[in-house]
Amino acid sequence: MPALLLIDIQQSLCTGPNAAWDCPTLIARINQVTAAARQANTPIIWVRHAEPSLEAGTPGWQLAEGLQVESADLTLDKTTGDAFWKTDLLPMLQNLGVRELVIGGMHTEYCVDVTTRAALRHGYPVVLLEDAHTTCGNAVVTPQQVIAHHNITLSSTSSFGPRARLQTAQQWADSVGRA
Repeated sequence: MPALLLIDIQQSLCTGPNAAWDCPTLIARINQVTAAARQANTPIIWVRHAEPSLEAGTPGWQLAEGLQVESADLTLDKTTGDAFWKTDLLPMLQNLGVRELVIGGMHTEYCVDVTTRAALRHGYPVVLLEDAHTTCGNAVVTPQQVIAHHNITLSSTSSFGPRARLQTAQQWADSVGRA
């Protein structure tokens, strides 16, 4: 059984001067996959990051406005880029009987990357939602270049055994609807 792991789609990362690239499209795609996941009884896990500049419980720390979150969805709080590190994610997945993770969210080169690699290291194949993760980019590369680079890099990583494969949000929503 897959689980949908949605990383750090939080209010302060989607609005204001530090907003990641194209958050409205990201939120629409995330809502598309969560709707499909709910219809297929696929667990949804919302991950929230906390650190001194993103303090737990503050308005900016909350999940972003526009996300369709339901009370049956699960949440997980973390303080490092890796959603597995010093959290209850691994026992949560084991208790749910999860065999594969579907990952989307923010920020591509940090939390999405390290959590995808950790999932593979823990034996979980990953579907990386290639058009449902985003970032800010930096002075050297655009957000689109970061996203494209990580899609290629993560889907070609083979050293852990399990692999990551790419699907668009639409492809995944369609495939889970047929299952």
